[in-house]
Amino acid sequence: MTRAWVEIDLGALCRNGAAVAARAGVPLLPMVKADGYGLGGLRAALALDALDPWGYGVATVTEGDELRRGGITRPIVVFTPILRTEIDSLRRADLTPALGDPAVIESWVRTGRPWHLQIDTGMGRAGMRWDAVAKHRDLLERAVPTGVFTHFHSAELDDASRDEQERRFAVALDALPVRPSLVHAENGAAVERRAPSPWSLCRPGVFLYGVANVEGGPLAPEPVAAVRARIVELRTLGNGETVSYDATWRAAGERRIATVPVGYADGYRRSLSNRAEALLGGRRVPVAGLVTMDMTMFDVTGTDAALGDVVTLLGRDGGDVITIAELAQRSELSPYEVLTGLRERLPRRYLHEEQAVAAA
Repeated sequence: MTRAWVEIDLGALCRNGAAVAARAGVPLLPMVKADGYGLGGLRAALALDALDPWGYGVATVTEGDELRRGGITRPIVVFTPILRTEIDSLRRADLTPALGDPAVIESWVRTGRPWHLQIDTGMGRAGMRWDAVAKHRDLLERAVPTGVFTHFHSAELDDASRDEQERRFAVALDALPVRPSLVHAENGAAVERRAPSPWSLCRPGVFLYGVANVEGGPLAPEPVAAVRARIVELRTLGNGETVSYDATWRAAGERRIATVPVGYADGYRRSLSNRAEALLGGRRVPVAGLVTMDMTMFDVTGTDAALGDVVTLLGRDGGDVITIAELAQRSELSPYEVLTGLRERLPRRYLHEEQAVAAA
């Protein structure tokens, strides 16, 4: 019997992707980087293939090579800048780089393979600056990209930054000697805020995995991930007795404490200590004391908790749900950190793989 695990609902993943695609009105370029935001990059890509995406996005050559070895044949774009020493590895795995550095572009074009031009319109981390494209016109006449894109830095915010970045992107597009057939800019948040898409593709990321970017927006993703653990210890504490390191939690009267075998080494953060709640039989129970490396304790006073019962630390149980956004808020982290922080020590259980096809 498994003591603790991560559940991934691939049917929900695909329904989230279908919702984004329907709103955007263009094909998907789903982001499956960081091992599918911690939930399994290859399994996510194989499930999302039912939606007929244009291709997939990753961050590293290794991630792209894993998809290829797993049977993915669609285009795979490596969105992190590459070094020239990685060109042979990309070529062997049939990966498409996102390039912005003129020297690397010069080297890559000798392969005769496709590439996408990354335009920096304000993110300030990678790509050719929008106001430098005209200066490199000769290079881009010789090395014509098959795609061009930019990245919005604050698409989830209701401010003017997206409009400014789109104006800069238009300047860059006008400066290109040849406009590629593939033009993309929008992540999930951008699609949530504005649709349909004026571009060729959209690039949803964390939305696919169950996190809304825009509170109260037109799209509401289904939860995809759940973390569940069985109670392995139960004890009754008397008034004034303490729980865990540093004795930060003290019993007010007689309390019942359940221990589950999940801790910060599994990705359940120490910052959730004395702050987070879990679900036991659909009822909320609070974390008691500091989260430790391998175990977390919950105050289950007033429940009929028994050894082996399942506690849901993330996800739905009955009529209630602990969302990624809730854990992020309570731990003072971003939802991205919560998801990608789930460690491999927790085995993955994939649900509804057969329904992933039906989701299309």
